[in-house]
Amino acid sequence: MLFADTVVSEPLVHKPKTLGIMLLVGLVVFSFFGLSDTIFGEFLRPVIGEPSESGLFGNVAVGLVVSMLFVGNVFLIGFLAFRIQVIVVWVELLLLFLAFFYSFELNYEFIQSKIWFMISQGVMTTLFISAVSIVLASILAIIGAVAKLSSNGFAFAIASFYTSFFRGLPLLMQVYLIYLGMPQLGYVIDAVPAGVLALTLCYGAYMTEIFRAGIQSISKGQWEASRSMGFGFGLTMRKIILPQAMPLIIPPTGNQFIAMLKDSSLVSVIGVWELMFLARTLGNKDFRHMEMLITAALIYWVMSMCLELIQSRIERHYRTKSH
Repeated sequence: MLFADTVVSEPLVHKPKTLGIMLLVGLVVFSFFGLSDTIFGEFLRPVIGEPSESGLFGNVAVGLVVSMLFVGNVFLIGFLAFRIQVIVVWVELLLLFLAFFYSFELNYEFIQSKIWFMISQGVMTTLFISAVSIVLASILAIIGAVAKLSSNGFAFAIASFYTSFFRGLPLLMQVYLIYLGMPQLGYVIDAVPAGVLALTLCYGAYMTEIFRAGIQSISKGQWEASRSMGFGFGLTMRKIILPQAMPLIIPPTGNQFIAMLKDSSLVSVIGVWELMFLARTLGNKDFRHMEMLITAALIYWVMSMCLELIQSRIERHYRTKSH
């Protein structure tokens, strides 16, 4: 990353006022929340005695020590290269999250016995629903974007009504309307197709605006030049307009896919065996709610990070191609 290579971080040793403010804020925060009763209190137990009985002075003592450790950490990181700083902070935050999860006293044997079923059944179903929905939503978005850019009033009216309606309703309501409402009209839809249809219609409406903005960013001269060469509308879109618009379309579309991956958990309310449904079901069965919810949360996070990496590579590809 060119930007990352050009960033120069000034060590905080040259900013004593900043260090003092950070130390004071950290002391107040840690003392206010009473962190002597947390994992920090366990580390400092031999020093200040029983943290839970030490009251305000114990909290202040723990807050002072933790604040000094925090400021010292920031101070030392300031001397490292930018990328090393990012890696170190990520590792430290990950360790803090793991320590937070550890405080729940989770049953790791129970997690180990269920996690592979959650991955093989829940993750695969979640990815399938999200992948099919994003493809269909993209097709719908292209059609909607072209209609909104059209000079035909009928096409524009339909596209604008579609985007307004489906962006104006909560996704959960759309899931219920499709799954429970269609049978009253004589059309019974299974849970998975109903979930895919709801996600497609909802995200297609949002992505219509993304594609419209991307297509609209291409100058009208490109359209006129293609017409002068005898290109039809479809060929112009495929060969000229969309390739130039993709660098603008890819980033928000990738964000929509990541959001769709997480919003696919809403189809669990109609019985689809995706990740969230299994986390709830397995947790309810053995009264191990936190084990399953935390496991599902980490799996969602890992999938989102993988999609972010894929998105960054696609963006880099189109950025390089455009230059």
